[in-house]
Amino acid sequence: MNARLKDIAEKANVSLATVSLVINAKPGISDETREKILKIARELNYKIPESSQDKSKKGTIRFLKIAKHGHTVNRDHEVFIADYTDGLNKEALLNGYGLEISTFKAENIEDLIGSIDDTGQEALIALGTELDFEDITYFSKVKIPVVFIDTYYDYFNFDFIDMNNIDAVYKIIKHFVDNGHQEIGFVRSPVKVKNFRLRDIGFKSAMKHFNLPYNEKNVFSVDSTIDGAYSDMLQILKKGTKPPRALFATNDVIAYGCIKALKETGYSIPEDVSIIGFDDLPMSAVMDPPLTTLKVSKTRIAKIAMKHALIRVEKKNKMPAEKVLVGGDFIPRKSVKTLN
Repeated sequence: MNARLKDIAEKANVSLATVSLVINAKPGISDETREKILKIARELNYKIPESSQDKSKKGTIRFLKIAKHGHTVNRDHEVFIADYTDGLNKEALLNGYGLEISTFKAENIEDLIGSIDDTGQEALIALGTELDFEDITYFSKVKIPVVFIDTYYDYFNFDFIDMNNIDAVYKIIKHFVDNGHQEIGFVRSPVKVKNFRLRDIGFKSAMKHFNLPYNEKNVFSVDSTIDGAYSDMLQILKKGTKPPRALFATNDVIAYGCIKALKETGYSIPEDVSIIGFDDLPMSAVMDPPLTTLKVSKTRIAKIAMKHALIRVEKKNKMPAEKVLVGGDFIPRKSVKTLN
């Protein structure tokens, strides 16, 4: 059997996105990592295409992939992070820049900022998924332009490019209501992620908009990994808790874990419990039943972020901060039962 990119990634202990960048001769990977991946590819007899020309002429933009606690920036969420990387790389090359990718695992963001060498790059784009308000303040020490993706905060003189969580959750609750659901629960996560908190706010706001009761008994708190969400929801159900007829899960990964726990305790999806996720990860389309969800283009967010970074480079960072919220598409599938 021919080797796949996944086989190379597993043996090299790197992400699929990193392997793809190396195999396609894209910038942004260290020489050491590049050589390691190419060596493994040759050992697995993977056919490596002729190297493409490096289109970078103007400089390099650095993407900081930061995992602070690892509850969302992990292998469960690798696909959406790869979409960010792909979008950033394409937009950088289109404009004559290279993309350098740096991965950090650091609980202390202040120390991380102190270790970042911002020489040799024109701007930084930071994955802000796991960063909180205080973490963002440390980036004021960076001398080159910084743009954040996958998070949103007011008051800072930085550009933030994020999804419109409030609007997205409204679309989700509306779909439940349009299908006759009045008792709607929420599976949230206590993990410190700004997008999660915005979805908490969005859920309460949408329930109020549709004149539906917000019942704390129908709000469940679980971990944000598949295994963690499954374990937490299983414990909740084993205590005799009866779930409502409809559940909105903060993201697809949490929905996967909850569905497994619901099925294991005798509930059928969607006959007994309808469920909607958020992200439209690839597995959502092939589940049993396929998961209804909300999709926000990560590639689009990344391209917008890169454009903002390049404008800041051209204007020498002398322009007001901008906050951009990107809307999402509702993806109806088979995990919601029509009651009326």
